[in-house]
Amino acid sequence: MKMNEIPRFIHAKIKLLSDGSPWSRAMLAKLRRGIGKPPGSVPDIWEITIDGMPEDLLSKDGIPTREEIAIHTALTLYAMHQQGREKPMSVSGNGDDGAHIGNSFGSAVGKLVKPDKSNEQSVKRRFDAAVTSGDFIELATHARGLIQLLKAEEIPLDYPQFAKDLFFFQLPENADRVRLRWGQDFYRTRSYSDNKENNNKPKE
Repeated sequence: MKMNEIPRFIHAKIKLLSDGSPWSRAMLAKLRRGIGKPPGSVPDIWEITIDGMPEDLLSKDGIPTREEIAIHTALTLYAMHQQGREKPMSVSGNGDDGAHIGNSFGSAVGKLVKPDKSNEQSVKRRFDAAVTSGDFIELATHARGLIQLLKAEEIPLDYPQFAKDLFFFQLPENADRVRLRWGQDFYRTRSYSDNKENNNKPKE
């Protein structure tokens, strides 16, 4: 399926970027310089963002495809997220906090809320601003701010799935589905954290 090519491509590229070699460290630095810039505008990162991309995802007219935009955005934000971190910041599938909550964008942001909920409203405001973005550029801007917070707390994100979500967000008929799933994951994470905290409280 064409849409499965996006997460496969992202997974393969992040694997290349995660070997700790001088090349991968240099490429991560180059990728960070591509944040917020259009796909194809930074030749130094083409060997990661374009090389090996399936032919059916590539632009034929010089205008970036939705797939190229999603891939470029995900890889450049991953490079920022991974900067200065030994722990992998791209983790697919289930998270460390429970087998059912994973590391989707909504789940990861939900993990930013502190156990005492002192920052819950500020996190939710930023999350709501991202998911209600009217266009992709606005979403990418808000996502960048949230990923900076994830980086500070060393909370990983499922970047292959995130790239796929970024593609679907660009399709008007699918954007609300992405929003709903992110919202469900955000509150599922909060519910899990609350239950875990209650279970750990000493019984009276």
